[in-house]
Amino acid sequence: MATIQDVARLANVSVSSVSNVLNGRTERLNPATFERVREAIRTLGFRPSQVARQLKTGQTPMLGLLVPSTANPMYGQLTLKIEAEAQRQTGYRVLLGNTNRDREQESRMFDDLLSFGVHGVIVVSSLTGEQHFEVATRQGLAMVSYDGGADPDAPARIDHVAPDNFQAGYLAASHLLELGHRRIAFVMPAGRTVSRASKIAGFQAAVKEAGLGDAVVIECSPAAHYGDAELAELGQALAGQLAQTSTRPTGLVAVNDMMAIGLMSGLHQAGLSVPADVSVIGMDDISMCLYTNPALTSVAMPFGEMAQAMVRRVMLRLAQPDEAPIRLCFPSGLVVRQSTAKPPAANRLAGAGAPKRG
Repeated sequence: MATIQDVARLANVSVSSVSNVLNGRTERLNPATFERVREAIRTLGFRPSQVARQLKTGQTPMLGLLVPSTANPMYGQLTLKIEAEAQRQTGYRVLLGNTNRDREQESRMFDDLLSFGVHGVIVVSSLTGEQHFEVATRQGLAMVSYDGGADPDAPARIDHVAPDNFQAGYLAASHLLELGHRRIAFVMPAGRTVSRASKIAGFQAAVKEAGLGDAVVIECSPAAHYGDAELAELGQALAGQLAQTSTRPTGLVAVNDMMAIGLMSGLHQAGLSVPADVSVIGMDDISMCLYTNPALTSVAMPFGEMAQAMVRRVMLRLAQPDEAPIRLCFPSGLVVRQSTAKPPAANRLAGAGAPKRG
């Protein structure tokens, strides 16, 4: 069985250089040395003892990743990107947990990660407060917050990475307005997270610029808190309700793709056509958007770039806990497909295809 000394000899480096690679301290090595060590590890099939490593360093070569719910495919897509980046940059694995946006559950998971020797975590929360992160960071947990707000009362040692949610809402509304829609609405589950509030603000800004007055925001009450596991069902139910109204919006912007897919399904069941009767836009641009009928127009979030930045920042914070925190915001981009078109003619706005009230 190969040893760390065998790897060092084959790569022509010191044992400490091999240790730096194994423990994610890549900032201490030049790229050529790093690749030489990684190649020696692969050639020899070297497998370090995780138990011995944890006993020596108090750390496990893993990163924690806490998401609201993998029932939303967007979080699964983000997880895959983060896992790939963790492997590419450091060789670390990812330990995944679902929090249901619950502060107490997040706090318990922080304790669990530390007890397992995991000292770096990426938290996907979007809750309006991050004060509960403070205990974990004081205990040595290096943390990056995805899509959350830079809470003034939160600890100072947290990096923030997010897409430009204001831009996302603005792009979606602007697209519908440019097509000629004048009755548009933003649709979301009840519960204002940081990212949802920013998307609504961007949506409202575009509507006001068009001189249409106040933007319509429709919130649906889920059975579960924040409703991450029932987004499509919420959209489908809301579409059925909207189909019964004579003044329904001709354009709908959903807070995410799953809710948009539910909206399209509900509109179809009610006898309405997307986009002939109602245009629909989602957000996130998950892979499923390509396979809906019609294909879903969506605002794409740069998951790959954000995953790369999050892994890089959490590893830097592990190596340098006093590193000044930063906030990185990545631009969104509209991907136009077949679910959006010009609004229906005036004589169809009364809902010619909608079921009549009994």
